[in-house]
Amino acid sequence: MISPKHHIFICTSCRINGTQKGYCFQQDSVKVLQTFLEEIDERDLSGDIMLTNTGCFGICDKGPIVVVYPEGVWYGNVTVDDVERIMDEHIEGGHVVQDLVI
Repeated sequence: MISPKHHIFICTSCRINGTQKGYCFQQDSVKVLQTFLEEIDERDLSGDIMLTNTGCFGICDKGPIVVVYPEGVWYGNVTVDDVERIMDEHIEGGHVVQDLVI
């Protein structure tokens, strides 16, 4: 069984039928997801972090939404530029990025 240190969920506005449309998608959440993938790979953390794209969390005005477990921290209005900070400060540093918390 996989036992990652962190599980990161990113809303990409994925619908049940597989289409992607919605606020987070329009705000480049797929690019945010891709940037997380690249950061995880560059840092050689693929065994420690599970990354999952999700459908709507229901708070679209705060999107793109990123949720980090096991802490249960919800980040809002996440951009590609925020990914490195989340990785540095939260994932590797153990400190929540307070200005992004919703």
